[in-house]
Amino acid sequence: MAVLSEALIAFCLAVFIGTFVEYWVHRLMHAGVVYGKNHAKHHQEGTGQGWFGEFRGYFLPALVIIWLGFVVSPAAGIGFALGGLAQAAWSAYAHQLQHERPELVFWMPRPVHHLHHKKKMWHHNFGISFDFWDRVFGTYKPAGWEGTPTGGLTAYVSLFTIKWF
Repeated sequence: MAVLSEALIAFCLAVFIGTFVEYWVHRLMHAGVVYGKNHAKHHQEGTGQGWFGEFRGYFLPALVIIWLGFVVSPAAGIGFALGGLAQAAWSAYAHQLQHERPELVFWMPRPVHHLHHKKKMWHHNFGISFDFWDRVFGTYKPAGWEGTPTGGLTAYVSLFTIKWF
């Protein structure tokens, strides 16, 4: 049981760290410190790269630290690696969904990344998968949101009809 709880704690820690890094890397992109030109192109086009392209962009840099859990124990290493993998997959999905179907982003009151693009909020709403860090660091900015979450079976099916590749 201790091994399982150690892996679960490491998993949750990786997800927490992943959301933090996602927020700060995106914020630094807007400051021109990281990937400035590539990110400006993303804003001009206003589309995602498809889930796999987004996933690759999140997961490959995570490989730099994803092994750190193994310094603690094999269980922590597996949990941390799986948490990093899950966060990269979730961020990729959330990013693509906010570009294609922002009304389906039911876990946030407003799909902040969608608003970041549509309302040209270059200094606000850097969170992609969650708006937690925007609220912590004071960069959350409410904006008018015309969309309303859709319900029913159609909405659930639509959650899977994003561009995957």
